[in-house]
Order: sequence, then structure tokens, then C-alpha cells
Amino acid sequence: MADKAQTWVYTEDYVAESDALTAASAVASELGATPVSSGTGAALRMLAAVSGARAVLEVGTGAGVSGLWLLDGMAPDGVLTTIDVESELLGHARRNFIAAGLSSHRTRLIAGRALDVLPRMAARGYDMVVLDGDLDETPQYLDHAVRILRPGGTIAFVHALWHDQVADPARRDARTVVAREVVNYLRDSEEFGHTLLPVGDGRAVAVKH
Repeated sequence: MADKAQTWVYTEDYVAESDALTAASAVASELGATPVSSGTGAALRMLAAVSGARAVLEVGTGAGVSGLWLLDGMAPDGVLTTIDVESELLGHARRNFIAAGLSSHRTRLIAGRALDVLPRMAARGYDMVVLDGDLDETPQYLDHAVRILRPGGTIAFVHALWHDQVADPARRDARTVVAREVVNYLRDSEEFGHTLLPVGDGRAVAVKH
């Protein structure tokens, strides 16, 4: 098989970041909160746009980079609910949203551990759920995502290929195993239509039947 590294880089750089995204990405990197790549962000924006998402829930806010991509794809009156255990990061995300000219009415930032917050989310209340939090807890996040997604809603799991290790069956470290199990669950579940996108660190996408 031909080496696809060059094609991968080309794909990642295909969509340019806005000035607001570039600034937010710089802040995230300074804080050690690795921002999503432009390829990953563009995929999130496209998923939000094609689904006409008005209510999106994100686990793992970081400095708001992925949130900016999502909001750009959501309906103009859409609201992003985003959860992060690090209140400092949420503060930076809020500032990045304001700097991008977004109304405060379009975001709901929740500080707390996702597994404590998700049980309070309304059943069938969301058009899209993005899982980008603690990888070890992602299987539990997924259980809640199934409940809170409306029929036809979309799950996007970030880090689905986990540093290019998920595809290698010889890789058996704990986090690779968790990522592989989540990807396989989405593939094998009769509740979802699914695909796996080779962008960023891998993106598993599933649509609830």
C-alpha cells in the first residue's frame, strides 16, 4: 500500500482556520490543552451543519477550539453545552468565544466531572454529542450519549485511532484498548449507523437510528 502520510497532511491542512481559531489554538497550546487539528475541526463543523444541529453537547471543552468549529456549523440559534472539569480552561474558552463575536446565549459552559453532569442532561435532548474528555471514562460517556441523543442524532468520538495505535492489534495498553472497544461498540451496535474518519487522531461518527 502506498504511503499516505503526505495525503494525510494535505487533508489536515485543506481547510484554513479563521483568525479566531488560530488565536484560540495558540492559547490552548500554551495551556497544554492540545487543540483539535483543523482537519478534525472542519469535520466537526461539517457534521453539525449537515445535521442541522441546534443542541450540541461536548464533553471536554479545552480552550474552546472544537467549540468554535462546532458553533460555526450549527444553526444560527443553536446552543453548545460544553463540560470540563478544569474551570480555568472554561474561563479561557469563554474568552475565546467572546473574542470570536459569539453571543453568550449560544454557549452553556459547565464546570464539573462529566460523569456527575451527564446524568442531569435531558433524555433525547441533543442533536449531537462530541466525546473528547477522559478517554478512560469514554465508555461511560457513551452510555449517557445514547440516552440524551434524539433519534437521528450524531455521536462524534475524538481520538478514535489513539495515536495510530488502535489499528494495530498488538497494541494492548489500557487506553488503546478503551479506544478500540468504543470504536468496535459503535461499529457492532444495531442502534447506530457508523463510520471512521482518518482525520486528526481519528474520528468515529455514529448516527442513532
